[in-house]
Amino acid sequence: MRVFRNRKASRNYFFIQELEAGIVLEGTEIKSIRAGKLSFKDSYGKIENGEIWLCNLHISSYEHSGAFGHEPERKRKLLLNKREIRKLTQKVEEKGFTLIPKEIYINEKGLVKVKLAIARGKRLYDKRETIRKKDELKDLERKLKIT
Repeated sequence: MRVFRNRKASRNYFFIQELEAGIVLEGTEIKSIRAGKLSFKDSYGKIENGEIWLCNLHISSYEHSGAFGHEPERKRKLLLNKREIRKLTQKVEEKGFTLIPKEIYINEKGLVKVKLAIARGKRLYDKRETIRKKDELKDLERKLKIT
């Protein structure tokens, strides 16, 4: 199973809840994903008319597609139950919450899945605190390794 992670997401957001969703792809997008040609930069989930859309996920054009390629940054529909969409809508309407794709992977059946997270943005001092804790853990591991 190939997993592509949004590494900047954990640096910029606190994750409240996670869920898995399918994604609607067109034509050569699956081949580009299998080749690892995707970027999470500034991607987010958006709720419109009772549907959830993934915006700004960049899936590069497949090099052997010729004239039948796809648009790299189009909105892509996410596949969820109505009940799950209702719960997400309630959460996201609360102040400060947003939908962020944490990772995209291809499961055993060959289907592309997106792990979405309901997240709240970190402030600058939160980011500094996270970095400080990470540095302390590294220092502790080095000391334990030396002795």
